[in-house]
Amino acid sequence: MEANVNPLAVILVYFDSKGDRLLYRYPYQTLGQTKTASEDQRKSRKRNPFAVTHVDDLLQTPSQVVASQTGQGQLQGFADDVLSALFAVKPQLCNQKFELKLNDVRFVSHPTLIPHKEQGSRSAAGTGTSSTTLANPSKKQQMLINIVFALNAQASYSIVKCYHELSKRLGLALKFEEQSSGYLTEQTAQMARTHDEQQQQPLEDTLALIAERCTLAQSLRSIFHDLSNTGLLSTSLNHNLTLCFCLPAKAHQLHKKGSMVDPETIDRCLRALKPYHGMLLLVDFAELLDCVPPTGARMLWQLVDAYNPLISLQSMASKADLSIEHVYKLVSHLVYWAKATIIYPLCETNVYVIAPDAPLHTKSHLVEKFSTRFAGMSLFEVISDFSLPTSIGHLTTPLQQPARQGILAQMVIWMLQHHLLMQLHTYVQFMPSEDEFGDSASASCSQQLRDAPSDEEQEQDPDVDQDELHDGSMLSMTSQPLPVPVSSVSISIGGLHRREASEEQSSLASDNIAVQPSSSHKSNFSITASMSTDNCDSLDSMEDEQKLKELLQVFSEPDRAAIRRIPASANVDDLSLLVKLYQMGYFKSEHHLEEIMYFENLRRSQLLQLLDKFRDVLIIYETEDPAIASMYNTK
Repeated sequence: MEANVNPLAVILVYFDSKGDRLLYRYPYQTLGQTKTASEDQRKSRKRNPFAVTHVDDLLQTPSQVVASQTGQGQLQGFADDVLSALFAVKPQLCNQKFELKLNDVRFVSHPTLIPHKEQGSRSAAGTGTSSTTLANPSKKQQMLINIVFALNAQASYSIVKCYHELSKRLGLALKFEEQSSGYLTEQTAQMARTHDEQQQQPLEDTLALIAERCTLAQSLRSIFHDLSNTGLLSTSLNHNLTLCFCLPAKAHQLHKKGSMVDPETIDRCLRALKPYHGMLLLVDFAELLDCVPPTGARMLWQLVDAYNPLISLQSMASKADLSIEHVYKLVSHLVYWAKATIIYPLCETNVYVIAPDAPLHTKSHLVEKFSTRFAGMSLFEVISDFSLPTSIGHLTTPLQQPARQGILAQMVIWMLQHHLLMQLHTYVQFMPSEDEFGDSASASCSQQLRDAPSDEEQEQDPDVDQDELHDGSMLSMTSQPLPVPVSSVSISIGGLHRREASEEQSSLASDNIAVQPSSSHKSNFSITASMSTDNCDSLDSMEDEQKLKELLQVFSEPDRAAIRRIPASANVDDLSLLVKLYQMGYFKSEHHLEEIMYFENLRRSQLLQLLDKFRDVLIIYETEDPAIASMYNTK
């Protein structure tokens, strides 16, 4: 699959009054051509500019073209005059996508018509070439430039689309430089002169000499190597204009070999981006500037200064004094360029497991790389803790030293950067009729309740600013606590409400402190108070019962019957929260707990307690976030 991503060749075709001409191509080794074909091509390099070339005849001439094929990842078997005749298209086909498939080779480009620079700034005669119009002499003089990429015929539509976009950008950049300084006229004239001077020399030598003399040829050669090696390029044209481009299918293989990530997949992932998500850089800070033009460097550094894998994008936006929309754009750009990936901010409750395609064989280069990064640590020993889904909190204890806890956080980040771990999220499905799932859901939810902080403890919030990782403290990995109000908890039994003992004791203590009535009025006071309390309780009970009936109306009759059998359904607060989340569509296995917590402003303990109370109609399961996982599960 990787061979379908790399270019076979890059070709520069020029058309002016002298006719069409292939000025440069790279690589320029004529692999596969016979000696006779090479000699015939050299003899025919200088030809009558007014001669009419028939493409069909060229394609059928065995002395000039060997059967089109690819070998050793390079283009071979095509004569220059054939390619020149094919790619010097008519003006009607310019400024749009051009695609041609010949046997097992696909050519893609964006032919561009470029007006010559005005004579007032630079004389065309001084460059050694003359310009004419392509159609009508009365029109502004123009020239055609076509930068063609040769690809494997099996290249996907997304890859072909990326190369077309690159050809289009190169055409626009050359058009800009031509209008500002006549750069293209100068470079093409220099190439044409070199061809004329080296008519009796092998074509490979001529093309190599052009690469020494012309900066445009050097840029095309650099582009070919960058696309083949990394898929990332940052090229300067005329030492003035910087062209940045990314081939995602190639660039993302640098971090996960074999993954074929196309732009459409990245777009789907980025459309699912939410403020509660976080960002994890995959490269050093020094490598980030390669992916942005100088004009965008300032905003990028603002984001980098606020970067922390422990906080959300919303927190980073606030810290960097940027709008969340600007942060989305910057993060999307970094993800597209394989400089960053999307995560959920690190905290103790995050659950991770070994990725199914993690390269963990004994000869993996990551083993040595991990030992170099964390001296005295074994990758296999550390990652074995995540053989089963495990939260970071399970691997730490209050007795551990803060430095040891900080190292664990750094190791988890390192394994995420190398795609050795994947995070699992908890999803909820409303299934009142499936009783057989009740026991398993209850056990799973009860386990999470034991793991979660109690109401008397303090909840984690990953969006709160924390210490940096290098401080070596576990506080850099966990969230700042949110105070949980200690209030009386109403327990529903048989449709009635009973206060806890602590509340009753408080009430009794209050009664003891209160001023006692005189003995002559004790009896009347007690009777009156009792009647008043009974009436209030009766009214409250009637109101609660009416509200419970109204809440249950959102469910069908079988669902209502299943919910009524649950004791917690008699509690107005619990049932109200259940109905609210049900109506919002959170119980359709489409939203994980972290998303529900963020958008509904709920604590994890609140949500887990609700799931435990209604475990007979709610089932939970753990899986990865499909929006994020889609980027690295495609091959």
